[in-house]
Amino acid sequence: MYRFSRAIYRELADDIVSDPYEGPLINHERVLRACESAVERLATDRHYFAHPARTLFKDIRIYFPMTAQLRVLRVIQRYLGLADEFLRRLPQNGFDAYGNPLQCRASTRKGTPCQRMPLPHNGYCPSHQHLAETEEIEPLVAA
Repeated sequence: MYRFSRAIYRELADDIVSDPYEGPLINHERVLRACESAVERLATDRHYFAHPARTLFKDIRIYFPMTAQLRVLRVIQRYLGLADEFLRRLPQNGFDAYGNPLQCRASTRKGTPCQRMPLPHNGYCPSHQHLAETEEIEPLVAA
């Protein structure tokens, strides 16, 4: 998954403004770490990461001049869209992109995470399917 974060960084590296007080490469490192954490969160926590491109842009836009910010946003949207598409096409064999076993998104009555295998389309096991239905209804009620 790091190929997506590194691609974002490589395409934006020339526009990063260096900080004269902290050193020439500190802002480059911050941008790279923010890109890596956003892509990692997209890979491991997709259901709870509603707007990854907007979040990453808010995190790193302070390291770019105002004239480059539209380009930065478009690069982020393009690469995170490709990463999301890549993750959707991965086979659902019970493991995430890093090889960790998938778990249901719900909690048990005792408050511990459900250990059952989730279904690929919504992240809930068959016992907790009713929770996925309420997630679809809440945005409609809010609108």
